[in-house]
Amino acid sequence: MLSTSLKAGMNVSKLPPQWIPSPVVWSNYADVWVKVDFARYTFNSFVIVIADVIGTLLSCSMVAFGMAMFTFRLKKVLYLGMLATLMLPFQVTMIPGYFIWKSFGALDTYYPLIVPTFLGGSFGIFLLHQFYKSTTKELYEASKIDGCGPWTALWRIYFPLSRAVLSALAVFTFMGAWSNTIGPLLYLHDKEMFTLPLGLLFLRSDVGLEQQILMAAAVIVTLPVVVVFLFAQKQFVEGIASTGLKG
Repeated sequence: MLSTSLKAGMNVSKLPPQWIPSPVVWSNYADVWVKVDFARYTFNSFVIVIADVIGTLLSCSMVAFGMAMFTFRLKKVLYLGMLATLMLPFQVTMIPGYFIWKSFGALDTYYPLIVPTFLGGSFGIFLLHQFYKSTTKELYEASKIDGCGPWTALWRIYFPLSRAVLSALAVFTFMGAWSNTIGPLLYLHDKEMFTLPLGLLFLRSDVGLEQQILMAAAVIVTLPVVVVFLFAQKQFVEGIASTGLKG
């Protein structure tokens, strides 16, 4: 993909293929921004991704903390029911979700892509629940003796302790929201609202058979995910490992 993105158009289909482009054509990347409104798509993607990460971390941490620390009726039933939703693919809820958001008049807005993350997610709740369960119960009891309520204990004690797990969840959420194609394709019809995956999907009709332009666009879309993972790799591994440790 990277090699093709740096080739001249005449060399893309050349046999045998050139693994190292000669000449190197950096202008392919500039053409991506000229031929389509990639700057707008990039901005839209970042708006959705940042909102999704914030919503996921806030909602999942609160629900997971309540599930781990509080005792109430039907707790296990609710938790198992929540875990059962992990087995439901997006395609199962896609059509009902579309009609629900349509009834709210929320088509061609980012609400269907952002609001659900503020209502909790099964995977994030499970991940954080495992971590909170691994902490000693005495820690929460000690915080109550010191005068901390549940909110204070969560934000001042457990939130900092779960930094590695939250980082891992943030990476998962970022990757999922950044590469989400079906959701934007379902809810967004105005080109001004498109995200990068949608822009890449429809780029083919704009550039025709210029494969080098398509590959340059694919590199641009992929690069943020690679950068985020490389910078957060340590926290990502620590977060996944810590959910399986009993403290």
